[in-house]
Amino acid sequence: MSLRRWLNLGLFIIGSLTLYGCGEEQQTDTNSAGFAGLGQAADGFQHAEPNQAVRFPQDHAAHPDYRIEWWYLTANLEDADGEPLGLQWTLFRQALIPPSERPEPTPWAADQLWMAHMAISQGEQHQVAERFGRSHSQAVLTAPNDSQAGVIASPFHAWLDDWQLKASEEVDNADFNDLTLTAYSGKDASRFGYTLTLTAEGPLIFHGEEGFSQKAANGQGSMYYSQPFWQIEGDVTLNGETTSVSGRGWLDREWSSQLLDARQSGWDWFSIHLDDGHKLMAFQLRGAGASSDDNETEQGAGYRSGTWISPQGEATLLATDDITLTPLATSAVAGRDVPTRWRLEIPSVAIDINIEAPHANRWMTTSVPYWEGEVVVNDRTSGEPLGEGYLEMTGY
Repeated sequence: MSLRRWLNLGLFIIGSLTLYGCGEEQQTDTNSAGFAGLGQAADGFQHAEPNQAVRFPQDHAAHPDYRIEWWYLTANLEDADGEPLGLQWTLFRQALIPPSERPEPTPWAADQLWMAHMAISQGEQHQVAERFGRSHSQAVLTAPNDSQAGVIASPFHAWLDDWQLKASEEVDNADFNDLTLTAYSGKDASRFGYTLTLTAEGPLIFHGEEGFSQKAANGQGSMYYSQPFWQIEGDVTLNGETTSVSGRGWLDREWSSQLLDARQSGWDWFSIHLDDGHKLMAFQLRGAGASSDDNETEQGAGYRSGTWISPQGEATLLATDDITLTPLATSAVAGRDVPTRWRLEIPSVAIDINIEAPHANRWMTTSVPYWEGEVVVNDRTSGEPLGEGYLEMTGY
């Protein structure tokens, strides 16, 4: 969805009152609001709903009247020596208050908060950085050059300070084609980051029903589409050394105001590039939500969904009862046991595969921590290598 990880509204407010310019105490009950507050009621905001048209290139831009949103890239690359390398870059947006309650724009008033994550993973190395920013919704829409962070559709530009994903020239970017990604952190020998070019070799993919991705039987969900056909080339700096890289990337776009059922405790999300040209997105929300009257335990199996993508870009929605995800092994990571080997079965498309993280230490030590890392895919019976991808896990 990457279904994607998100910020608890209460934690975000506590950590950014000085940015927001507000002295009032604000409290959020997070104990009954799903993982990271994403099941929290969102009165006054716009909501993702079925039969809601997705428009390009307009919907590449920010949606400040929705509570949460992200632009999320993962990439499976190789360096100049043929060694695997994983990469993540994400820009998150959160609206602090509903549209009708927003203050007039001033230099100290901000109703939108932003967070960006970047990571480079190779072997046992896993470098992570995080940044925060603020903006007023009107500034993002009418005067983007004055905002510390934002996203505009044409020419496409997503940024937080000097971390940015942008169109390389003023061309039609309906398919997120020909973009440049730049992000660096640290200094001297500790500096790491990347400058990459991203070229789309296939269409955008709608998930769910024409872009509405349901996350629970009660109807919560998001608007969700992806660009899973990126070919990537560029330079990565790690340990003070720069090397050329190339490989495949996957970008998720998602926006919502109440993403989850309040009983859902976290998720497991997979994006897979198969060597035969097919691609696969699958996720499960752990906890209640598989049916409207279920009584599952908080950590029990919950709502599942996915998309099977042909090499030509034809997308097929996968039903909840067509997907079985079984954890096969766990690893001790950051003081907890995290599933790092899975079996995924999808009978409708003859999929029975093992998905494994070659390296377990992919814990994102960010404000809202989660696991995010590269995986390899093998045939369940023969062990034949079938592809690669990324796995995200929250709530562990």
